[in-house]
Amino acid sequence: MSRSWERKVRKNMSEVNKKRKKQGNGKMVLNGEKSDKIVGRNFIAPILLILFIGVYVILMQNSPGFQMDTMFWITVGCYILLAMVFFFRRPYITIGKDYVQTRKMTGDKKLSAAAIKGIVVQKGYVIVEQQKGANWVFSKLTNRYPTEEIGEKLKQFAQTNGIAFQQK
Repeated sequence: MSRSWERKVRKNMSEVNKKRKKQGNGKMVLNGEKSDKIVGRNFIAPILLILFIGVYVILMQNSPGFQMDTMFWITVGCYILLAMVFFFRRPYITIGKDYVQTRKMTGDKKLSAAAIKGIVVQKGYVIVEQQKGANWVFSKLTNRYPTEEIGEKLKQFAQTNGIAFQQK
């Protein structure tokens, strides 16, 4: 294909994908790989932050000589905003053809199939063991991941890439 034709195809695909996204459908991928993105919901960190700010407000109201000025309310507002960010920034796992990707506190992290030592699936937990570094744990309790669905997709991923897979 000529370059101008490829640019036209890429431009049209981006327009189609924008329309499909508005309709709630998945992206169309041309000559590329499809990946499965599974999202959870973080609710523990926002609840802890709201409880923390509630205790802070109660303790400050009872302290003698403390005035609730503008800076106090800005602090309370910032903690509530942080709790909202944690709630609406949903954790996810993306399982591609030869990689696994997720969001950690420091940003998006990607593991290639060669960097994965093994995958362990337990009831309510999925653990991706790395060659180097800490294991990735996807939990139904803390982040409301659909661990059964993740386990099935990772089983296919492990079979395709020759990775050790355990189901307990």
